[in-house]
Amino acid sequence: MAQVRYLVRDVDRSIRFFVDLLGFELRQQFGPAMAILARDDLTLWVAGPQASAARPMPDGRQPEPGDWNRFVLTVEDIEATVARLREAGAVFRNEIITGPGGRQVLVEDPSGNPIELFQPA
Repeated sequence: MAQVRYLVRDVDRSIRFFVDLLGFELRQQFGPAMAILARDDLTLWVAGPQASAARPMPDGRQPEPGDWNRFVLTVEDIEATVARLREAGAVFRNEIITGPGGRQVLVEDPSGNPIELFQPA
């Protein structure tokens, strides 16, 4: 089982996004600081500003959400998934593209972290 930590701006908002829109299950929540979510073989830790993972590094750099690293969620119907997310106001970084292995698109969680939705060919 893979475990991924995403820094987020608001843990409660992130829980609603991942559970209601992407089919994750809430396993455990530590107040506004952190929550553990699961979907298939992925465990996702969403860590808010109060989490220890958000503390500044010794050199002064501040961990923050966003960037381009991402995890991939395989979906059965990318068109329907994108439509549901768009209806809920989700932000996409691109439109659905087709590659040699299937179709993909990048959607952002409420904190700007990218998630790749992938439908195999």
